[in-house]
Amino acid sequence: MSHRKIIEDYYCDVNNLAELLSKLTNSYRLLIGGAGELNSIAGVHKGEVKDSLKRVYKLGNVIDKVVDTLKDSTEVYSEYCKITTEVIKAKMQIKYVETEIDEELFLNNLDDMDEDDDTKGD
Repeated sequence: MSHRKIIEDYYCDVNNLAELLSKLTNSYRLLIGGAGELNSIAGVHKGEVKDSLKRVYKLGNVIDKVVDTLKDSTEVYSEYCKITTEVIKAKMQIKYVETEIDEELFLNNLDDMDEDDDTKGD
């Protein structure tokens, strides 16, 4: 497996963690709202409210772990991006960029000339 493929897979894992965090956060909000509603219902036993708050607390712990993992993962990925940028800066020379731009402009001019020839022939 190439190094690039490993980093792409790693980035995918980081994205999956971010999506998981989003879903868990939404669930957390719903659990808090549900506990609040339970608390406002007159006939509900205090034990039921406490149980719902325990679920909120447990999910909060899971969210904390995901946040810690995501923080570590994004730091590693950010470091990879910084290293990649430094390597590109070190290897890139202005003459290569100028050549690429000149070639692109030349190809665009050829395309424009072909389009002009096509319209003249009609």
